[in-house]
Amino acid sequence: MSATTALGATIRAFNANKTSWFGLGVFLLVVALAILAPWIAPHDPIEQDIFAKLEPPSALHPLGTDYFGRDILSRLLYGARYSLVIGIASTLAAMLIGSTIGILAGWHGGRFDIIVMQAMDVMLAFPALILGLIIVAVLGPTLTNIVIAIAFTSIPAFARIARAPTISVKEREYIEACRSLGYSDTRIMFVHILPNIFAEILVMSSLWLASAIRTEASLAFIGLGLKPPTPTWGGMIREGFENILDSYWLALSPGVAILVVVFALNLLGDGLRDAVDPKLKGEQ
Repeated sequence: MSATTALGATIRAFNANKTSWFGLGVFLLVVALAILAPWIAPHDPIEQDIFAKLEPPSALHPLGTDYFGRDILSRLLYGARYSLVIGIASTLAAMLIGSTIGILAGWHGGRFDIIVMQAMDVMLAFPALILGLIIVAVLGPTLTNIVIAIAFTSIPAFARIARAPTISVKEREYIEACRSLGYSDTRIMFVHILPNIFAEILVMSSLWLASAIRTEASLAFIGLGLKPPTPTWGGMIREGFENILDSYWLALSPGVAILVVVFALNLLGDGLRDAVDPKLKGEQ
């Protein structure tokens, strides 16, 4: 499938499922706000004003202030940067490593396939949050280690989604032609097979990006996120939890932000799935 054909199929699928455009628009808006945070944030996200602590939403502080008098809106905008960087970096790493493992397992088959997929099954037996918690607790809560932990928990999903279509595609006639021409296994796998299964991998990446953002927030909430005063959505919920009855806005804003981003990515994933699903394409 050419890039033009794939783009056309995606646009048609998005037009058939209007909510996909909404999901894409919301996600791009969040990305834009995160990029522009240094210019549009009304205050310094780590600047403390003890005389303005726990203030409700007002003209000066649209989303209120926290226990240290820091502006919630500014911290929310800067927190989006960390959530998106961690989510996107971990998803890309998992997609690269997991897809490579899945393609290799599907291509070689036999005992190698069995051993590799059993190892993936063992990893899948652990809940993503628990496995990520263990890794971060051992390595330490730095940005790099959090990315490694979340990526590690996502590798099995990408390995499985890449393996199944590889097994199907490698039996097609054009792959047999490549073998007859003496092409190397590496060239066949990554030049001729990968482009034909990349759509399925892309759908999975949009869904696991939402999961990665949610996992990062969960780790921050239990105290294994980036160190304060670095603003993260999960850390903001954790800080606001202690005053949730008196100052609900502390936890409400980052909670809604996580909900909106995860929901938007799921809508986007639905549209991408419709674009690559043969049954759904046949109905359009």
